[in-house]
Amino acid sequence: MSMDAIVAGPDEDGIADALETEGVEVTRVTGVVSRPALEEAGICDVALYVLTDVGQATTIPIAHDLNDDLRTVTYARETIPEFVKGQLDLAIDPQLMDATVVAEELTG
Repeated sequence: MSMDAIVAGPDEDGIADALETEGVEVTRVTGVVSRPALEEAGICDVALYVLTDVGQATTIPIAHDLNDDLRTVTYARETIPEFVKGQLDLAIDPQLMDATVVAEELTG
């Protein structure tokens, strides 16, 4: 089964590469993540949205608004703000789980 994903934010921990190794087609969004940037990246058609910068957590409700079936994940060391937790499927700290393991779990 083919899966597409968007990875938004800096990716020092290599989650995008790990997803690609698992056969996921990844679109990267860097800089300020806005609704137009998400739309341009194809948020309406992907299965997975991985955010690596919790400072841009407001993009999670925006992403859900554009794609009801979207699975949302944060892969960041910082704690996700309370207002987003209800719309988030998974929050993972890279210090606790390696990108390779996370990618295997997300695609398995």
